[in-house]
Amino acid sequence: MLTFLKANISSSIASFFDYLITIFLVNFFRVDVVIASTTGTVCGGVLNFFIGRTWVFESRKRKVHQQAFRYGLVWTGNLILNTGGMYIMTKLLKVHYVFAKLFVSLIVGFCYNYVLQKKYVFKNN
Repeated sequence: MLTFLKANISSSIASFFDYLITIFLVNFFRVDVVIASTTGTVCGGVLNFFIGRTWVFESRKRKVHQQAFRYGLVWTGNLILNTGGMYIMTKLLKVHYVFAKLFVSLIVGFCYNYVLQKKYVFKNN
């Protein structure tokens, strides 16, 4: 349960960073919401990897490049799911990008990221 709580704190920090970049790019540079969201997701993903490795899962036994490779595989799926979800919600369903990003990232985070990070990326055996 503690790991799950720490994972949610890490995810919240990374998501805050992700959202900040997304909103900044949309509002100040007029970047398309899907591109801005993808950029935010990339930045948040890098931050989440390092927090997950060092604090959440305390997984330093495996070499960083091995974990980074596994994280990259999982994260690619995360990026596809988030970008696809943002496209569907903003372009097809016309949902405001902030609400769409919140909804999509919560679903992907709980149903995809946490499970794969715990069982595949940062497992300690």
